[in-house]
Amino acid sequence: MRIGIVCPYSFDVPGGVQNHVRDLAETLIALGHHVSVLAPGDEESGEQPYVVPAGRAVPVPYNGSVARVSFGLISATRVRRWMAAGRFDVLHVHEPLIPSLSMLAVLSARGPVVATFHTAMTRSRALAAAQGLLQLVLEKITGRIAVSELARKVQVEHLGGSAWEIPNGVQVSRYRAAAPLPGWPGDGGTLGFLGRFTEPRKGFPFLLRAFASLAATRPGLRLLVAGPGDVEEVMADFPEVAPYRDRVVFLGKVSEEDKARMLRSVDLYVAPNTGGESFGMILTEAMSAGTTVVASDLDAFRRVLDGGRAGALFPIGDSAALAATVAGLLDDPARRAALAARASAVVAAYDWPVVAERVLEVYATAIEVAGAVVEEPVP
Repeated sequence: MRIGIVCPYSFDVPGGVQNHVRDLAETLIALGHHVSVLAPGDEESGEQPYVVPAGRAVPVPYNGSVARVSFGLISATRVRRWMAAGRFDVLHVHEPLIPSLSMLAVLSARGPVVATFHTAMTRSRALAAAQGLLQLVLEKITGRIAVSELARKVQVEHLGGSAWEIPNGVQVSRYRAAAPLPGWPGDGGTLGFLGRFTEPRKGFPFLLRAFASLAATRPGLRLLVAGPGDVEEVMADFPEVAPYRDRVVFLGKVSEEDKARMLRSVDLYVAPNTGGESFGMILTEAMSAGTTVVASDLDAFRRVLDGGRAGALFPIGDSAALAATVAGLLDDPARRAALAARASAVVAAYDWPVVAERVLEVYATAIEVAGAVVEEPVP
């Protein structure tokens, strides 16, 4: 099958949608399909050979974060040319309601279109202002996929249609086989955090406060942080962490290989997010690594963690509760092992080969319904 996949966000900045698109493409290629991915980016971006850069990305605020997208006449022309050259059996776009390449691709498509919705955001001034355009986009989509029950609920209640619920996948073997970083996790216990730690919705300040309260009585406890951000700026806001600064290690932005190694290097992975999550891909990655997860009690996280049976949950934004949860798990290796064992069983359903087969079923249905091949004239 010839499959065209459109990612609305640049691969230059790590993110859940980008990881999803990359892993799906590589899994489908391994299964014998021809796959091309279109994404914002420059020609010299150095991405994988199956990724076609569509030009410079522009940063815009979105859903409590910053998204790097491409839109406009030049982008639209590149989208049409890519589609004409690809002659795809099915077009698979991600987040088609974001003003970026996915929306442009849907508007130009003349064959079966599958769309994956990742976010569960229901209100947006931009979406409300462009309601007519969005309706046109939705009408051209043959099949919809939602990565979570929350994202599917948006389809049913706010966008006038249903969707197959197919979760984000994870390359379980990649994380399970990764080797810990040298010198980690150590004997005194190690907590881990991965993400853009300066973004408020990631909840990193709550983890810092919890760490400071625990470090006073646990001299060996360390915190390992991976992800982009201004380290000195964030640490200056938390003087209570200063006495333990040498026990907080920032790795910066890491490769996919080192991300897997980082998750294997900690005793507890902590996700203190405060909102804006429809799934929680980092949780399944930590679960795949065999690391016990501690997460804020977001509905999306609760679903991934099997209601708290595959990881510990604490009240959102409660540093004291987080510290108590972490302390209890550090002092109870048997409970940590039990949570990790349950997580390993749960995450098997998220393994990419399993998820990709479900996506292929949606492709087949969309092709049957549309009864046509995506074929665009060269402009």
